[in-house]
Amino acid sequence: MKRYRDIATPFLVFAAFLLIWEAVARIINVSFMLPSFTQVMSKIWELRATLLGTHLLSTLQIVVIGLGLSVALGIGLAVWMNYSRAVERAFYPILVASQTIPIIAIAPIFVLWFGYSIWSKVAVTLLFTFFPITVSTFDGLKSVSNEYKELLQTMGASRKHIFFKLSVPSALPYFYSGIKVGVTLSVIGAAIGEWLGAQAGLGYFSRRMMTQFDGAGVFAPIIILSLLGIVLFLIVSVLERRALRWRNN
Repeated sequence: MKRYRDIATPFLVFAAFLLIWEAVARIINVSFMLPSFTQVMSKIWELRATLLGTHLLSTLQIVVIGLGLSVALGIGLAVWMNYSRAVERAFYPILVASQTIPIIAIAPIFVLWFGYSIWSKVAVTLLFTFFPITVSTFDGLKSVSNEYKELLQTMGASRKHIFFKLSVPSALPYFYSGIKVGVTLSVIGAAIGEWLGAQAGLGYFSRRMMTQFDGAGVFAPIIILSLLGIVLFLIVSVLERRALRWRNN
């Protein structure tokens, strides 16, 4: 019973939010500023071929490439910092400092460097997602108990065996926590990159609709972006449960 209540509660809250949105939009009756939820859904249905067939695929491509690069580079740097104190001292402050720079302010630089190609958007997405994945993985590797390490060493385990049998399992929960943060930020990064300069994508479509004062057209890709982030988060959560099945036993 508690499980069904836990599932039903967020849906009821969300339904109440949609009803309030619909009522307020109808009362204000200024669709170019605040379109109703039904108007937004009607716009999505009307432009479904363009939104889902062209712009969503473009955004999803950026998300996958940017997130994939963040995972590969983030894991590599985290492992390197874990094995070398000098590398940690050199790169960890840079990682922290990178988060103090407003990414939206430096995103136009990538447009200057890469033009309107996909790589300017991938670079923005990489900046958004690289930090949480790297730091979470590094913290997971650092969380390994020294007692367990010493026990495996006394049993004759090599450095390689300790890494794969102890460090990796210990870091996996932290890694997946970073991925769950990164996957939602990747959608934001892709949309911002497209907003600043692109020829396709949901962020680009939203900006184009804004210049036409089409409120429903502005909100439509936002709804799709939100759903995309939720779906990607759920996919990572499923992968996490399967990979960490031993933790739930």
